[in-house]
Amino acid sequence: MKIGDRIVYPMHGAGEISGIEENEVGGVVNSYYILKVPLGNMKLMLPVDKVEEVGLRELITPEQIKEVVETLQAESEQLPGSWNKRFHTNLERLKTGDILDAAAIARNLTRQNIKRKVSSGEKRLLALSRQILITEL
Repeated sequence: MKIGDRIVYPMHGAGEISGIEENEVGGVVNSYYILKVPLGNMKLMLPVDKVEEVGLRELITPEQIKEVVETLQAESEQLPGSWNKRFHTNLERLKTGDILDAAAIARNLTRQNIKRKVSSGEKRLLALSRQILITEL
């Protein structure tokens, strides 16, 4: 990955590598990617050696957009358990950074919210999954 690459940071959405800096933290010098993420207008620093661990990835290809649309149009998944259990299951899926998971979460929670209102925690998760989709698409 290099400066100018557009990337996706799980739980934050799409952004761009705006620079690479060396910083000393705790007496150890590391290289950090400087990431500009429009969601929340954030600037993040990510150690270069942690890219795979956090799930930083490139944007999806135009061909993969079709899969996202198909996921959004597919039947909803019914997760068993209380809202709290569903919330944590969806949160873990969103943390993977997989856009198809974000699309499925947005689809499921949108449809569930139409039938009966979802909890405030699930509403925040719905908003986050939508924002992640929007920033990448």
